[in-house]
Amino acid sequence: MTLRRNRLWRNRLTNAVQTLLIMGGLALSLSVPGYLLAGPGGVLISLTAVVFTTLMSSWMPVRVILTNAGAGVLRHHQAPELYEMLAHLYARADLPIAPQLFYVPSPDLNAFAVGTWRDGGIAVTEGLLNSLSMRELAGVLAHETSHLRHGDTRVMSMAAAMTRLTLWLTLVVQVALLASLPLVAAGELAFPWGPLLLVAVAPTLSTLLSLALSRNREYKADLEAVALTGDPEGLASALTALERYHSRWLSTIFGRQQQPTGLDWLRTHPPTEERIQRLFDIDSDLHALAQHPGLQRHHGQRPRIHQRPGPQGGHHWFLRRRR
Repeated sequence: MTLRRNRLWRNRLTNAVQTLLIMGGLALSLSVPGYLLAGPGGVLISLTAVVFTTLMSSWMPVRVILTNAGAGVLRHHQAPELYEMLAHLYARADLPIAPQLFYVPSPDLNAFAVGTWRDGGIAVTEGLLNSLSMRELAGVLAHETSHLRHGDTRVMSMAAAMTRLTLWLTLVVQVALLASLPLVAAGELAFPWGPLLLVAVAPTLSTLLSLALSRNREYKADLEAVALTGDPEGLASALTALERYHSRWLSTIFGRQQQPTGLDWLRTHPPTEERIQRLFDIDSDLHALAQHPGLQRHHGQRPRIHQRPGPQGGHHWFLRRRR
């Protein structure tokens, strides 16, 4: 099976439709307890609170993460090869901002997008830099670049806000239903079976939809990463290394027990085997980027950090936006 340019756009359209449907389901789940509490006004207030929370959380939580992780800003002169590679990825993704890398002094193998495409960047851990080759790292950085390009951090922040607010509002509705039990026992009020069923289903449905949205965005980021690099093998190799690390980490906790299978719908990320299979289904000449010298010239090397930055501290992350 090959993935030509028209299939790329078809997958983009499919992912966009799936995202809209999932977000619609999340909004509906949130509307149920809001309506039961205050009618149409409660629905409006709930959705407004989600928008406000999303705008706040798209900036603050990532800086909380960076502060707690002791992260620092990785400057161009400290990692010129990484910045050269990232500049090519940003150019291919049509991101009109200068690349920005953050360094997290952690042995974990992890990378994540920070903020939005207007003022954000990509954070990488020490463990990731020590474990991956430049070719593998190019796939990981392309994956995170896709998250920035498509605003996935804001989308997931909105989904998380909807799920949290749904849980809180359903708790309030449940307390109100319990308070009405004396009236039900006295025969003055019929037992509200309908509202009880709705508030019982809404939190679970919202959580499952949020997990499905996360998996959807990960699949899309994988596809876009290959569109940027033209090298599915590089990202597949990186995913294999990450899976090997996390499996080893889990085995130290759970011993040699077999990990549960068949519960993929409870994952925030799709199964690694399925992600890798999808990558190998992609035609390697998707955008002919495998021949791009800016992405190939360091493939045989290991990532090098000429000088590791120290932690910036809470004052920097909380009070300063990157210019």
